[in-house]
Amino acid sequence: QLQLVESGGGLVQPGGSLRLSCVISGDTVDYHTIGWFRQAPGKERERVSCISGSGRSSEYVDSVKGRFTISRDNARNTVYLQMNSLKPEDTGVYYCASPFTSAYMCSVHGMDYWGKGTLVTVSS
Repeated sequence: QLQLVESGGGLVQPGGSLRLSCVISGDTVDYHTIGWFRQAPGKERERVSCISGSGRSSEYVDSVKGRFTISRDNARNTVYLQMNSLKPEDTGVYYCASPFTSAYMCSVHGMDYWGKGTLVTVSS
């Protein structure tokens, strides 16, 4: 069973940057797709970005393309989300998650393991 712990959230002004980290334990890390998801107040949780176990494949929701970059360091059991040019609409709780299967997938309902989340607030 995987355990995932997020960190790196905080308050940032519009146009600023943050780097989120997700530390993974409990299984062979490079078997697992890892995804970043977010949930704004009063809204459903949505997919932000995912990366395959090898790190060779990744995807992003259209609203963050060109601003966010996902990466992973399997030697450190960590997946990162570099967020640049942040906007107020990026505000929310950011979660990292993984499916039980080693197959690649990137949807909220496809994830079986979730961290507790880290809050990102973009405001002046």
